[in-house]
Amino acid sequence: MSFYDELVTLTGPAREAFQATPLIRRALAGDITLPVYRAYLEQAYHHVKHTCNLLALAASRCGPTDRTLQAALFNYISEESGHETWILDDIAALGGDAPAVAAAQPGTACSAMVGYAYYAIEHISPYSLLGMVHVLEGMSVGLADAAAGAIAKALGRPLDGGGFQYLTSHGALDQDHVAFYRDLVDGIADPAQQSVIVATARIMYELFGGIFAEVDRLSGAGAADAA
Repeated sequence: MSFYDELVTLTGPAREAFQATPLIRRALAGDITLPVYRAYLEQAYHHVKHTCNLLALAASRCGPTDRTLQAALFNYISEESGHETWILDDIAALGGDAPAVAAAQPGTACSAMVGYAYYAIEHISPYSLLGMVHVLEGMSVGLADAAAGAIAKALGRPLDGGGFQYLTSHGALDQDHVAFYRDLVDGIADPAQQSVIVATARIMYELFGGIFAEVDRLSGAGAADAA
């Protein structure tokens, strides 16, 4: 079994728990309101804006034996640069206040996920970032396109009418990223590095799921629903 396949297997229970998050299940079923979707995009902005900084930090922590990882991280930086602006464009297209979102602080769950990513890279291993990439990009391929279509239908908006650039772009774009990622991790033979990736992915599934749970809790029955 390749390491990528082993990673998928070992993180299966964490992935299933993430996919069982009520908001995700409702979004895929087309049961979502505009305020809740905007609230999700707001938190997405606050973690996506850190992507290139996290990649750069991991690259800076690579040693002489980590050149393959470092080169891959530089490649990711060139691919991911500016994606947070797509989210702000989507928020504006949906009637939200994009400048206010950019100036605001992230929610507790988003802060926890981003904070752990910095901690893991700095104090555990630069290979930790590959656990986060597995979760975020893997979920984009698995959920983004389907969710975008269901949400657009629920809101009565065309997919190409604004508000879905981030989801639709990542659904298609990250298919190539996952293929690149598979080749990268299949080249990692060090058991210690493999363990770091698996452990981080498990944690990230839980932390990422926490963002959806917090959005659901704070916006699903809050004042935003009156918008």
